[in-house]
Amino acid sequence: MLQCLSGSSCVRVIEGYRSTWYFLVLVLAYVLYLLFGALVFSAVELPYEEQLRQELRTVKQQFLEDNECLSEERLEEFLTRALEASNYGVSVLNNATTNWNWDFTSALFFASTVLSTTGYGHTVPLSDGGKAFCIVYSVVGIPFTLLFLTAVVQRIMEFSTRRPVEYLHRRWGMSKPLLATLHATLLAIITISCFFLIPAIIFSVLEEDWNFLESFYFCFISLSTIGLGDYVPGEGYHQRFRELYKLGITFYLILGLIAMLVVLETFCELQHLKKLRKMFYLRKQKTEDQLNIVDHDHLSFASVSDQAASFREDKTDMFPDDIVSASPTTSNGPMDQ
Repeated sequence: MLQCLSGSSCVRVIEGYRSTWYFLVLVLAYVLYLLFGALVFSAVELPYEEQLRQELRTVKQQFLEDNECLSEERLEEFLTRALEASNYGVSVLNNATTNWNWDFTSALFFASTVLSTTGYGHTVPLSDGGKAFCIVYSVVGIPFTLLFLTAVVQRIMEFSTRRPVEYLHRRWGMSKPLLATLHATLLAIITISCFFLIPAIIFSVLEEDWNFLESFYFCFISLSTIGLGDYVPGEGYHQRFRELYKLGITFYLILGLIAMLVVLETFCELQHLKKLRKMFYLRKQKTEDQLNIVDHDHLSFASVSDQAASFREDKTDMFPDDIVSASPTTSNGPMDQ
């Protein structure tokens, strides 16, 4: 008996904290996923890094042997200065002097990457005034961008997801969950085609040093707002129509980000994904006032029911069953006579 009671109490405890257990499993799975990514990246990239380091050492040593008049310290000083300038988007190469980082179209491209939190990092403010303005501009602009994107996505969702699913549900009589899943899959395929595959083909043609994989990699890194900055379009030495090209990329990034958010929101509204998310959420607890109101209503209803039952009992005691069940003609008979 005690074992049964203890077992049932344990089950009740587990059931009561089910969302907490699910959340702990989620945290553990996320940590394991981070460790898995670190192991894979380290195993794949570490040999290439070592090879590149060795090549640079060889090139540097060969350069010093060919130019004996130049000391290693002077070369180190020059390389340090050149790398610092390169981190700010300024190159010492002769064929790179024609590309300015802060003309209007480049500044517009930079502003879009700041507000969308993509942040490639290839161009950064040089002056203290530019850095201070970037902070103020971001503090105001990032929430403003979130508000803008939320409003745009909400309106697009009404015409791209909710109304089509409702119309097909009434027209074909199919279940809404099935229609929503099919619609989300179709919308994802269209988005991948229009904002990943086709732009990747275009970038691989316009950018001389990019293949299709690198172009697709840039599209994904950009539209997912990761923005590593290792691939930035329009930075080639012989880029034609660079200003117009940068302007087109700016609009592409904004439209692509909106499309990505629409797809993500569409999938989040799927019924089975809602159930999956609720597994990890805290249950809404009723406040003490709500519980008191419910209890008061319950007690009031119970008291009314008890009063009605007692009234029926008193009525039964006062009037016997034969009198209560008598017909009206019998009771009214003597009066009529």
